[in-house]
Amino acid sequence: MSTQQPPIERYLTHLQAERRVAARTLTLYTDALTRLAAGAAELHIELNALQSHHVRMLLARAHTGGLSPRSLALQLSAWRGFYRWWGLQGGVKLNPVEGVRAPKAAKPLPKALPVDQAVALANQSPEHTDPALAARDHAIVELLYGSGLRVGELVALDCQAGDAAAGWVDLADGSAQVRGKGSKWRSVPVGSAARDALQAWLAVRPGVASAGEAALFVSQRGTRLSTSQVRTRLKTLALQAGLPTSVHPHMLRHSFASHLLQSSGDLRAVQELLGHANISTTQVYTKLDFQHLAKVYDAAHPRAKRR
Repeated sequence: MSTQQPPIERYLTHLQAERRVAARTLTLYTDALTRLAAGAAELHIELNALQSHHVRMLLARAHTGGLSPRSLALQLSAWRGFYRWWGLQGGVKLNPVEGVRAPKAAKPLPKALPVDQAVALANQSPEHTDPALAARDHAIVELLYGSGLRVGELVALDCQAGDAAAGWVDLADGSAQVRGKGSKWRSVPVGSAARDALQAWLAVRPGVASAGEAALFVSQRGTRLSTSQVRTRLKTLALQAGLPTSVHPHMLRHSFASHLLQSSGDLRAVQELLGHANISTTQVYTKLDFQHLAKVYDAAHPRAKRR
């Protein structure tokens, strides 16, 4: 490798010939290092004279220019690797990128169904060749949306309480006892719609479940239903209900929390029902609630229209 080549070109040659990085990686690193060279030129500073505050300045410019946190992190990784390699070559004494971090990416808000779509899914009569399995699917949707269970909590439910049970439903009391994350128990209410659906399923369950099977929800083979089977059935049910989006179990949990908060405004109660250890985990739903309020405002308030 010729030492007469500019250092960035030498580094890219090193990546290609010696490190044998993938073509896509090489393209991304080439773009990132081109940005570095252009930024240094704009600052009228040689690459071997860049310092950490210069790197932060270039990072801020790229962020202002619309580069996402993920892209910025990739860019910094390329710059850091280049200076680390160049230092081993004796080109620089210090790596100006060490200690510089990209801004954190904003956490995406959990996706919740609009109320009308959630109700349409819950009211959907599952199309199934086996009426018993259709009753099972209906009970699953009602319990996921009506009680905000995690899918793992749902499939762990047994028909009856017991020392070995990971959860059960008490229809007489209108509640479910579930063991969530960290093996912490909590009690959640089971609404009338879910109770009716569960009673319909329990009436036909003996004809589906294997002898001695404790699980509340079983597959057509008679054994405990798996989380992946619930996800598959839920996608199918959403299509049958005409929903425009793919639905997964956690989306119904998000819908439960968001719709409950919209109606009650009681964040602490929602936290307890979801089984969140920290209120900060639940506070994301206040953002969902504000989005709902903002839409109502934009649609109804005479001063909301932007010119």
